[in-house]
Amino acid sequence: MPTLAVHTDVQARFPDLRVELVVATGLDNAPQWAEAETALSAAEADAAAGAITWSEDDPAIASWHAAYRAFGTNPRRTRPSVDALLRRLVRQGRLPRVNGAVDAYNATSVRFAVPAGAFDLDRLDAHVEIRPATVDDGFTPLGEPDELETPAAGEIVYAQGTEVLTRHWNHRDAHRTRVREDTAAAVFMLERVSADVPAERLTDAAAHLASLLTPHAASVTRSTLTAQTPEAHLVPTNGAFVG
Repeated sequence: MPTLAVHTDVQARFPDLRVELVVATGLDNAPQWAEAETALSAAEADAAAGAITWSEDDPAIASWHAAYRAFGTNPRRTRPSVDALLRRLVRQGRLPRVNGAVDAYNATSVRFAVPAGAFDLDRLDAHVEIRPATVDDGFTPLGEPDELETPAAGEIVYAQGTEVLTRHWNHRDAHRTRVREDTAAAVFMLERVSADVPAERLTDAAAHLASLLTPHAASVTRSTLTAQTPEAHLVPTNGAFVG
């Protein structure tokens, strides 16, 4: 299985970054999971009651706006994923339903106000990196398999070789590595870019996501990526859950 690493430039510019990784293998990714649907419905009810809110002044969102500006992206035109999803929930009152695994990480994202995403593990190369984009990179957006974009040089992306897997760090996913109903193994990322978001929030979010995945997977494991520990091997440990 691949490794996920943080480029030295990203380590230096964002020393408080933290990515909680949850790997699920033997996944049965049906169109809907009862646990994920319950979590989505609870988030919608809490938003309606004012218990889940959205504000650009919230450190969970403001820290990502600052990071986006630092690498040259206007965060009001191109919103960080947690910003866009919380904004949609609060304004529209409803979250999308995609498939069990995607619904699980979306429910976790809005519950804990952290960006969440995932890749199909079987479509990853040996080395994936969070790094600045280069002029040689290409990106095919989710839902647009015939399109090819070139990220701006310096934009922070997840990438393998010259294939970009996300634009603007976590704004949009690539089409080929998306989590689909036939995905049998996936790696999920829960992120912070600033110490304004406590590390405990991410570990709690990872535990919540793992609890939604566990009934539908043969193994669920966890690890952590930081600027100080910048590489993680996406390998389950004896098929056991690692907390």
